Amino acid sequence: MLRIHFTDADLARTRIAAVPDPLWEICASLHRFQSRQGRWAYADWFRTARTRLHAAGFAPTLRTLLLPLVPRAAYFPDFLTPPEATEGLDAGLEAILATPKRRILDEVGILARTSGAPAWAPSLAEPDMRKELVQAMRAYHDTVIAPHSDHIQARIEAERSARARAMLNGGIDGVLQSLGPDLRWQRPILHTVYPEDRDLHLNGRGLLLVPSYFCWGNPVTFGDTTLDPILIYSLSHEPHHSALPGDLGSGASLKALLGRTRAAVLRAAATGATTGELARATGVSASSASQHATALRDAGLITSHRHAASVLHTLTPLGAALLRANTPGSP
Repeated sequence: MLRIHFTDADLARTRIAAVPDPLWEICASLHRFQSRQGRWAYADWFRTARTRLHAAGFAPTLRTLLLPLVPRAAYFPDFLTPPEATEGLDAGLEAILATPKRRILDEVGILARTSGAPAWAPSLAEPDMRKELVQAMRAYHDTVIAPHSDHIQARIEAERSARARAMLNGGIDGVLQSLGPDLRWQRPILHTVYPEDRDLHLNGRGLLLVPSYFCWGNPVTFGDTTLDPILIYSLSHEPHHSALPGDLGSGASLKALLGRTRAAVLRAAATGATTGELARATGVSASSASQHATALRDAGLITSHRHAASVLHTLTPLGAALLRANTPGSP
């Protein structure tokens, strides 16, 4: 069990990341190769990832370099996921290259004691070996994560919309109470299942909540409690389509594809909206808005989640892709 202790100052400084952290996504996706848990949620990704890795001749590097360094266990080195990665992949990889030698040796030592480190791991303290690691991480990201970036970003945006709604309805307590079944908020402590029993005292530093597409099950945080506090947590996954079927990807107008009102409902859901807000935005009754939302949900274009007495509707990756395809000036 992990217990995260908040003060009032920490609650005021708690925030949710706007974009995926590329290095945490790399590490979490490596964990997906080491477990069958949640395999259904990543079925499309697994099919394409394995094909791309073999086509690129990257499978040996994955097996001998990346997987041994990021075991699905209670610990893997913190230097692999530096805070600078919130500014993008390049910034994160540069931070890995700049990691002090002493820190690398210390963290590799922890890995060796907890779950076992590969014999070559101490050589990461040397710049040349670290460059090889960074090149491998970039190649892995470009091969199996970047092709899914639009899908991943759409899921993150939907998650932020849901948490924003929770903030409006219940403040920061509402956000922490709504993070899913793996986290339990009992002020002033956030509890979550964890591979080891530990306490994390924020001590006024606040907490960065980072929704992760590839994280599955219990959340993850740094092993070193002196680092800026962060909590990587899993999105709520559901079966999804990997591409726009039929006419949905043809570039035809939303009105022609869905009808005027239903297209307006889809656009209104882009930033997250309750059934009542959909009705007001489109000028229809609440019952009519609910019917349109049901049709869009059945088509896989929106997802709906109950929050207290309201139902919040947000776009699925499929719905977001359709909206982008029919928005002038979108790439």
